[in-house]
Amino acid sequence: MCKHLLFYQANLYIYQKYIYTMKQFFKFFFASMLGFIVGSVLLFFILIGIIAGIASSFTNEKVASISANSILEIKLTNIIPERTSKNPLDGFDLNSFERNKAVGLNDIVKNIKKAGTDANIKGIYLRLGFSPNSYATLEEIRNALIEFKKTKKFIVAYGDFIDEHSYYVASVSDKVILNPSGNIEMNGFTQQVVYLKNMFDKVGLRPELIRHGKYKAAAETFITDHMSDENRQQIQSFMGSMFNHFVSNISISRKIPKDKLMNVIDNFLVQNAMDAKTYGLIDEALYQDQVDEQLRKLSGIGADKDLELVSSSKYKTVNTGNISTSDNKIAVIYCVGEIGMGQGDDQSMGSERIAEAISKARKDKSYKAIVLRINSPGGSALASDIIWREVVLAKKDKPVVVSMGDLAASGGYYIAAPADVIVAQPNTITGSIGVFGLLFNAQELLNNKMGVKIETVNFGRFADLGKPDRALSDGEKAIIQKEVDHIYNDFVNRVAEGRKLTYEQVDDIAQGRVWAAADAKKIGLIDEFGGLDKAIKIASEKAKLSDYRTVDFPNQKDPLENLLKEMGNETEMYFTKKHLGENYMYFNQLERAMKSNGFQARMLYDINIR
Repeated sequence: MCKHLLFYQANLYIYQKYIYTMKQFFKFFFASMLGFIVGSVLLFFILIGIIAGIASSFTNEKVASISANSILEIKLTNIIPERTSKNPLDGFDLNSFERNKAVGLNDIVKNIKKAGTDANIKGIYLRLGFSPNSYATLEEIRNALIEFKKTKKFIVAYGDFIDEHSYYVASVSDKVILNPSGNIEMNGFTQQVVYLKNMFDKVGLRPELIRHGKYKAAAETFITDHMSDENRQQIQSFMGSMFNHFVSNISISRKIPKDKLMNVIDNFLVQNAMDAKTYGLIDEALYQDQVDEQLRKLSGIGADKDLELVSSSKYKTVNTGNISTSDNKIAVIYCVGEIGMGQGDDQSMGSERIAEAISKARKDKSYKAIVLRINSPGGSALASDIIWREVVLAKKDKPVVVSMGDLAASGGYYIAAPADVIVAQPNTITGSIGVFGLLFNAQELLNNKMGVKIETVNFGRFADLGKPDRALSDGEKAIIQKEVDHIYNDFVNRVAEGRKLTYEQVDDIAQGRVWAAADAKKIGLIDEFGGLDKAIKIASEKAKLSDYRTVDFPNQKDPLENLLKEMGNETEMYFTKKHLGENYMYFNQLERAMKSNGFQARMLYDINIR
């Protein structure tokens, strides 16, 4: 009995100790959890406070003033959007919690123009390196710098490394300087297209593509493992046109015979700073401190003084007193990004938002003309048609001019077609007049790879058309093909009507083919070469305006309006990019394809010429 009692007491003691230990564990566990939650909430609100402070500082920018003998500094190494964003997270680095705000092309060009008449600005300093921007964007900056040179102020360009993109802009400078230990990229253009068919075969996914247009290579990457002859032909055509423009302009600005420059490129003769100087691509090989010394002399300050470098973001807030207050206005409507239904955002073109902006500018009599700035690979055929209708209505009331940016293809061209005048840079990508529908048959993936079986009950023969658990029947393919052909015919008719061509003429140059604008002008798809300023000037002339001001549409989203949503999107994109690196581009293409709804008038693969 005593033995059992002792055993019981011992077990009771152990049990009580166990209960005590568990209580302590849960006490500390829940205390730690509470601390973690409270800490996370506090961190979250601190982060909100930081971002709100950034947003507040950005939305309430004060007018800046600059000193005499200043130099406008333009960095070509940042991504240059169409217009400066009001998004407080734009350029926000989640690693350093610092912001590297991207200045839009609109403000960079305005800054260059403003600097030409600003007595405090003595010249422009171009910072070179790897430029992630397309050639049409860089062309606009380059042309603005050519105009700036007429003021006789200096332009100096410098980089530790110079790629072909930034060199294209720098070639108009008075001096191009390279780090003595640096190098310059000058070996021609290349474009790669990734084909995913073999990967889909491995996972059991079968893309089903129905299209109209023999050149419609938008979804070719999903259905084959190699480039079609038609796609290779169109890439060689538009790349060849862009490359010829690139070489010709550098030849002129650097006074290097074109055949000599081609020899340098074809034989990879420039591999270091000495080579670059020997063949006339640069003027000097200097270190940063030596460049700074030259800039001091050019700007007229003493050797012991700090350089007065003014960033693009600061200079855009400098008021030089040349702001027009005219009652006559020209609406500049930014049509940027993929075209979809609904509102969209500042990086995508929502049919409702853009149509509403065009309608507002059309109905307001103070707006005497409309300029559409289009930089888009296209998107939803239905959404494109909704925007197209508003452009047609606007054209009846006032002049409509289109300015094309890097890309105005497929649906991007669809909405441009009715305009009175279409303006583009010679290296703008346009055309791609074609339509496709893309579905994914995941039967093998679901059944064999994942062990998922789906049973279906239908009322109506085609009720489950397009469901991912089976292949399309021949009858279903015929139905979709009929609608694709119908949309294509509408597309061609819209272009023929807007460009005053016959159906046959447009069909011959359509078929989904992509064109560089240098060739697109010859076949009647565009009218003039130039940038946004050229388009605005044409619009003012058509509206018979000598005094006017421009107003940008649509209004950018309020910086704090969708802060949590933006934080989520930015964070997701940041970590995806961090893990995938250069492969993010291919992931993004696939993700866009999987999210596509309805029939598409768009380019799916990115044109990334390096």
